[in-house]
Amino acid sequence: MTKFILPVRFGVALTTSLIAYFLVLSLFDLHTNPMFSLFNGVITGFAIFEAIRFRRIELKSNYNYSIGFSAGIVTGFIGSILFTIFMTIYATEVEPKFINQLATNFSNSYNIGPGIFAFVVAIMGFATSVVLTLSFMQLFKNPIQTES
Repeated sequence: MTKFILPVRFGVALTTSLIAYFLVLSLFDLHTNPMFSLFNGVITGFAIFEAIRFRRIELKSNYNYSIGFSAGIVTGFIGSILFTIFMTIYATEVEPKFINQLATNFSNSYNIGPGIFAFVVAIMGFATSVVLTLSFMQLFKNPIQTES
């Protein structure tokens, strides 16, 4: 159980950062512009990077690729799931016209409902988490040691 505490902590921090960024955008009425969601990848990347880095510092010589990979994936997936829940509640309860405004800003040819919206938010978060975790693991993997 203790091996999941660090990624859960970073996943919750990731979620609060994404929510705070979204709410700041909504203050300036920029939250319906899909281009601003690109910064979510930077926020997610920072959280995953730090989770892997902290796990490596914590375990020192016992650290291996699978431990770092699981720390990054768990962090990203927890953040994605919690943020998807927030976005679904926001889009259905707080601002019901949000999905239509977002779709209008993206393209007039889409007519999506809350289910498809939640699915897209979740898939984008999961895909970002996997790609960033695999990328960062190249920085944090232990060098191959050859026997002489």
